Amino acid sequence: MSEQLQIKIKKILGAEDLPLPSYQTEHSAGMDLLASVDGQIVVPSGKWALVPTGISIELPEGYEAQVRPRSGLAAKHGISLVNAPGTVDADYRGEIKVILINFGEEPFTIKRGDRIAQMVINEVVRAELIHVEELNGTKRGDGGFGHTGT
Repeated sequence: MSEQLQIKIKKILGAEDLPLPSYQTEHSAGMDLLASVDGQIVVPSGKWALVPTGISIELPEGYEAQVRPRSGLAAKHGISLVNAPGTVDADYRGEIKVILINFGEEPFTIKRGDRIAQMVINEVVRAELIHVEELNGTKRGDGGFGHTGT
């Protein structure tokens, strides 16, 4: 395993009792984010809710945190993220919040401390865009959605 990246994390006032995000297994790519809600939130079918996590982070320049759905919540309850994946930029210092959406048929209840999403840390490559009149051709060309069949 390569050297670990150190990231500063701060608990938001009122989230002192919640554990910090953590990896659940040795090879997990994402750390689980917890709901920092008072009591509970019910997300009706077809609706979404902005759920606080009770943390803010200080990412090093050149990194981002991606907030992604948890596969278990998606498979069992139809819960996902409206903006999957959400991006936390290196210069953002506010509380990380998750926009959960309920694609399921039943209302979904979120309680304090529930694992609601996962956070993956990635290195960012910034690109320089160069305007041209033509692009090099490829076999695919401009074939888009479904162009290779099913």
